[in-house]
Amino acid sequence: MVTGVASPRALSAEVASRNAVNYAPFRTLECKVEIRPKVYVYVGQCAYDSNNILRALSNNQVAIPTGEPPTLEEPDSANFAAHIKEDLDLMVAGNFRLIRLFDSSDKVSKQILRIIRDNNLDIKVMLGVWIASGNDAFNKAEIARGVALAKQYSDIVVALSVGNETMVSWSFNPLSVSQMAAYIKSVRSQVTQPVTTDDNWAFFAQSGAKEKNPRAVLDVIDFVAMHTYPLAETIHPPATWVWEQFGEEAGPLRATAMMDASIAAARLQYGAVRAHLDSVGFPNMPIVIGETGWKAVASNGESNRAHPVNQKMYLERLNTWTSESRAGKGGPKSIFYFAAFDEQWKGSDDKWGLFNKDRQARYVVQALYPKAQGYTHEAGTYTEANAVYAPDVTNAVVTGNRFTVYADTVPAGASPAVATGANWFGWDAPATAFGGEEDSGVPVTGEPGDSPHGIVIKPQPVSWGWGIVVAPGDGTVTADLSAYESGKLNFSIMTTYPGPIEVGFLTGKGLTPSAYDVYMKISNNNADGYGYISDGNWHQVSVPISELKKNGAMAFRADGNYDPTKSYFDLTMVTNPFVIADRFEKTGNTQGAATNTKIYVDNIYWSK
Repeated sequence: MVTGVASPRALSAEVASRNAVNYAPFRTLECKVEIRPKVYVYVGQCAYDSNNILRALSNNQVAIPTGEPPTLEEPDSANFAAHIKEDLDLMVAGNFRLIRLFDSSDKVSKQILRIIRDNNLDIKVMLGVWIASGNDAFNKAEIARGVALAKQYSDIVVALSVGNETMVSWSFNPLSVSQMAAYIKSVRSQVTQPVTTDDNWAFFAQSGAKEKNPRAVLDVIDFVAMHTYPLAETIHPPATWVWEQFGEEAGPLRATAMMDASIAAARLQYGAVRAHLDSVGFPNMPIVIGETGWKAVASNGESNRAHPVNQKMYLERLNTWTSESRAGKGGPKSIFYFAAFDEQWKGSDDKWGLFNKDRQARYVVQALYPKAQGYTHEAGTYTEANAVYAPDVTNAVVTGNRFTVYADTVPAGASPAVATGANWFGWDAPATAFGGEEDSGVPVTGEPGDSPHGIVIKPQPVSWGWGIVVAPGDGTVTADLSAYESGKLNFSIMTTYPGPIEVGFLTGKGLTPSAYDVYMKISNNNADGYGYISDGNWHQVSVPISELKKNGAMAFRADGNYDPTKSYFDLTMVTNPFVIADRFEKTGNTQGAATNTKIYVDNIYWSK
């Protein structure tokens, strides 16, 4: 059986020999969408599909008409070219001479390529061709732009990548494998460079039942460009590694063990992709890592993990891996670090940059950019001893009549709240739900008996559903709630969510094999008597722990690493004392019905 393209195109030696980084030029929080003749301006969180499609993350989304794509630019667009030149000069000075772009737009990539050529910069490019779900007209126009740029700048463009994270199970821009294969084949038939698509490692390794079979894509690409983000897995399950490393003494030894384990996880994911390719007839297909990185600042719950020193430790380990590959010891042909610069328009997905948004060098690359040579450093002085790590877990025995999870007011003598608005974490990566005490910058008012603060939960469901947990102490504080086994889980809720939801808690050690889910479906019309009614008014819900216990099960793990002897109902170690979710197979709801309906919760506590 013949597999793959008839004549695979070899990657240029430039790909393996140059230090690589992902690059996007935008610096500001403001994104302008021009839909002639009217101009809409978003200030705050916005995300671009740099191909000139803009998706607002706020609730005030604007439908972009087909046929005439909008333009995207900085407010000071007259300086845009100058900003690009400054960025490219910084990358050359640090010896980052292979960059990955995400699109083939005139506004972004065409201008970058022109500046590289006009200034004779020693930079090569892996050019992106953005593919948008459900917009074939745009995709064909984008392909035409990408093909034209690959031909016009054939001395600079060494490879093309068609689409970005479109096929992994949690994609926010989903396409089928057959659709992507057709787009890739179209591009490849018109250019001479090797062609791929960038996607998460789990897709290329077909790592679990949720992942699509990549075979049709493998048949039309010249190399794999996989993404691996061990840091994201410390927040969003399923995880392939245990980040806490409690086996080492708290301090520098634990920090080192954590960062060693992080790079081991990236290597493991590479190995899973390599093994899958080998098993289906592609033993000679090269692999590059199209994205990987580590945050310098926690922006989505990564405290005790994200730090300038930890970012430097991760890059150092990546560089060791790169050196091994260049020495012929196997491994990826290239590793594209994500990213060159912070991207503040991404909101909680920011702070990955080697430079901050003001183009100040972070600790991770300051040695490459000496102040004596005129470069600006981000504030802060560090040594390796400043690396962060998971603090020892506390496991307090709670004996009072009430254990407060989240509330402004608690009865005299009751335990204080263990969670704030910062302790809410959505399942998966990207998160399938977001929670906090603000709604588009406006503080949330709690239920009348517990003002002034409340929590708004914004589901972002994927095909299987969504979920969010409370993690006191960022997952490092657990509680022994054995005294509450005959008690109830209580909370106030206000929503018009269409259908049942799931509520409960989780016991065990986070993402390790001991994790045990204890939650159940409750009806939205109080048919079960627990008090939940989704009529847009505040209601108090009380669910017996004994009923939740009946529905307990081992927590899902994509790697299949289940251990029934460790994963069981265990009130002595409650890691997440409140969970709210909607797994459609359990509730009977649908993705479309569950989208964009906010859920407000407050006054969450356990009672005897």
